Amino acid sequence: MRAGSTRAAPEPGLAARAARGAAWSSVSSLVLRLGGVVVGIVLARILAPEQFGVFAIAITVQGVLMTLADLGLSADIIRSPHPERIAPTVATLGLVSGAALAVATAATSAPTAALLGSPEAGPVIAVLSVTLLLAGATVVPYGMLQRRFQQRELFVVAVCDLIVSTVVTLGLVAAGFGALALAIGRVAAQATGSVLLFAFARVRPRFGLDHSQLRAVLAFGVPIAAANLLSWALLNADNVVLARTVGVVGLGYYVLAFNVSNWPMSALSQVVRSIALPYFSRTGEPGTGEARSGQAGGALAALTGVAWAAALPAGALLAVLSAALVEVVYGEKWLPAAPVLAALGVYGALRVVFDLFASYLYAEGRSAPVLWIQVASLIALVAGMLVATPLFGIVGAAWVHVAVALALILPGYLLAVRRAGARLRPLLRACLRPTIAVLPAAAVGWGLDALLASPLAALLAGGAGAAATYLLVVGPWLLARVRSLRSGAAPRPTDAPMAGAAREPDAAPEEVSTARGGDSL
Repeated sequence: MRAGSTRAAPEPGLAARAARGAAWSSVSSLVLRLGGVVVGIVLARILAPEQFGVFAIAITVQGVLMTLADLGLSADIIRSPHPERIAPTVATLGLVSGAALAVATAATSAPTAALLGSPEAGPVIAVLSVTLLLAGATVVPYGMLQRRFQQRELFVVAVCDLIVSTVVTLGLVAAGFGALALAIGRVAAQATGSVLLFAFARVRPRFGLDHSQLRAVLAFGVPIAAANLLSWALLNADNVVLARTVGVVGLGYYVLAFNVSNWPMSALSQVVRSIALPYFSRTGEPGTGEARSGQAGGALAALTGVAWAAALPAGALLAVLSAALVEVVYGEKWLPAAPVLAALGVYGALRVVFDLFASYLYAEGRSAPVLWIQVASLIALVAGMLVATPLFGIVGAAWVHVAVALALILPGYLLAVRRAGARLRPLLRACLRPTIAVLPAAAVGWGLDALLASPLAALLAGGAGAAATYLLVVGPWLLARVRSLRSGAAPRPTDAPMAGAAREPDAAPEEVSTARGGDSL
């Protein structure tokens, strides 16, 4: 928390605006994920696994550095009671940070690619460095749009981003540019999105340094940037290890499986992140004692139950139908990615819950636990990868993610949220019914997959049977809780005792949105 800052009481109509923002974010997430899936299928059928591996290395470097280009500044714009006052300082810091990272990345692209075991990725990294400058330059308009719940406008930006990226990438792939086509398409799309961000936010670039604001802005933003960096490192350290141990072909299979596992999970997380920070930042006073902690903790339990009820069956379906899904969508040549997808489906479901826990801790002004959990997880992940990958290949690398999540990240977050004031019993109770319901659903999906010889029939019948079984058990329960959250009413005492209305948690460690440099695979 910034020293001396305050939050206003809930604004009139805030819940309604948050609900509209969530609705538009849901539409955006669905449309863009489907569009991205279609584009990914087309690219997977015309590009070789080696080319996917080369781009995966480059996008890993870009993704990690993108978190530093922002410096956590957009979050400060979103939650500040006076964003116009800090906007010039934030704009200057963002531009300087993005420009410095872009120059440094371009200058060191060749040795960086060689160090990661793929010299072919050097030119791709150099081209992608431009996105760092664009990300730093658009901190203020992006933050303003998020603050105002202008998810409709962000949806338009993201659609334009997807169209430009697709057209440019496919055209350059047809011209023989290979992995470089993906990088050029990413830069063209982000440049278009940057212009639209300024237009929709009605913000003109204003630069300056207010020394009375500078220290507070950096004190709030830098820890978030550090946590973001570690979060990205945690998600991409496996790519670095795999590039040096199994080569770019194996990495290509692994990256495809990781991207497929992200389809439903990223969509769920995007909806939460899109409205959580502006809503929670203006709902109640931070750090005002036990009553507020109980209220926020009850909201955490309610939201976690709903998120887990959506994420867990998605992860389970990816696990039991992984082979059928990969063969139908991408073709038989990509089947080595199927066992990787089975493990990462489980891990993806856990990630959604971790996002919510981190959100709650940020909202309570407790960023340090998130940072330390990320540090410990990164060390454990790299150590596990170095041991498991030479023995079990890319499948072992995927299961290391699951092991670290269950043995380290989950206990760490549960301890941290309990210390922040959340009660664990309502939290665990809220997740119990979805966990029980997914067992028969997964069994039905697995059984139909084993019985049917056709991959397409197994995918359709297994998916439909599992979904119907799950909804039969948990559907009414889930619908009641979604209605409760949309209306702003508190969950029933039997599920999550709390004082006052349910509130959504703050934003998790910020991921780069599609409009500001999303995945291209």
